[in-house]
Amino acid sequence: MSTENLFKDFDSVSAKAWKQKIQFDLKGADYNETLVWESPEGIKVKPFYHADDEAKTMPAQKTSGWHNGKSIYAGNAVLANENALMSLENGAESLIFVIPSTEVKIEELLKDIKIKETPIYFEFQFLSSAYIKKLLEFVGDAKENSYLNIDIIGNLGRSGNWFLNLEEDHDELNAILGLEAKNTVAVDVSLYQNAGANMVQQLGYALGHANEYLNEIDNNSNQLFNITFKVSVGTNYFFEIAKLRALRLLWNTLAHEYGVCRDCHIIATPTKRNKTLYDYNTNMLRTTTESMAAVLGGANMVCNMPYDAIYHKENDFGNRIAINQLLLLKNESYFDKIDNAADGAYYIEALTEQLANKGLELFKSIEKGGGFLKQLKTHTIQKKIKESAQKEQAAFESGKEVLVGTNKFLNEADKMKDSLELYPFVKTNARKTLLEPIIERRLAEDVEQKRLKDE
Repeated sequence: MSTENLFKDFDSVSAKAWKQKIQFDLKGADYNETLVWESPEGIKVKPFYHADDEAKTMPAQKTSGWHNGKSIYAGNAVLANENALMSLENGAESLIFVIPSTEVKIEELLKDIKIKETPIYFEFQFLSSAYIKKLLEFVGDAKENSYLNIDIIGNLGRSGNWFLNLEEDHDELNAILGLEAKNTVAVDVSLYQNAGANMVQQLGYALGHANEYLNEIDNNSNQLFNITFKVSVGTNYFFEIAKLRALRLLWNTLAHEYGVCRDCHIIATPTKRNKTLYDYNTNMLRTTTESMAAVLGGANMVCNMPYDAIYHKENDFGNRIAINQLLLLKNESYFDKIDNAADGAYYIEALTEQLANKGLELFKSIEKGGGFLKQLKTHTIQKKIKESAQKEQAAFESGKEVLVGTNKFLNEADKMKDSLELYPFVKTNARKTLLEPIIERRLAEDVEQKRLKDE
């Protein structure tokens, strides 16, 4: 049955007519003050969206091919390998290995893993072109499925220091680029989100951060690479869907200018910022919503966070729940059967366009100010993130930003002091740095520390 036959007996109603009806029903109350709210990004959200408002921001994109991911710390290569094989048996489809040093043996880490079939992402806590060369030699023709995620600027922002120093870091990066691996560089946008940056800042900083690497290409035209974006997703559901879509749109625009691959490869993880120590089971609800938004936003891989990750060491139950959440979305909610459920949603299209436009404006402002790296070194980026984080913290403390079980609907009998296996708060470690590091911090930390003290 065609839609034309289905609706031919109904007159279309314009956006103007809908607004007039709403204003009549408000009986004199102001439409904007009563029904329009403004997000932290300065986007005014209307009570309804209409075909008249539809923003044609981007072509349809396929979102059904996403992978369920599992992150594994590889301090011990043999144990990490056992963990990886078990995770793959339990439903993981891709792996993230966090490698702390050059002592980790790749052949032990990847033993019996079908690397031609399993996308593998690496996070190196060091910088060594010699180690990367050995890794690439080992994976051989599975390079297409191997993501190196080299991010020297992300390390500078997170730690306040280069891995080695400015010159040596860039020399090592260029040596790694010369190894002709396709998936070499990453932009860690999750750092900005977990530190309190709003969505426009995340998009603008992601673009500025990526542009520093594209300038590296421009200066070394024989080196080609794809960029992987690591993004943290919060619980503002429709905004987060739009954020990922806007990132693809912005990357497409920037990559076109440099003549490089426009494919935007996104790793999505739930945010740490809204996770709580008390009433911790609500973290399952949060990560489910965040994973759903990541899928509908078009992430290539979603790596869920165990509900107890902030205070428990890695455990079988937490890992099982985390991967099962993703399996439910894929196999029982059929999220992998629809190419793009968000297409044609006027609200999401409008949000995508507004976030993309604001993100592009911020990126242009950063470039006029000398570029992302310069603004990082002058602490401009850190200052702006702090300002955004303070606004969000104030909203949490006033009760406007609600975390159930923490600042609303508290269970006073809930005790956690004896359950802590990990220190769940920001750790201070006095050391000399080149610049002020960007610090990830959860909203509930002050409240939780007081409750622990009062137990």
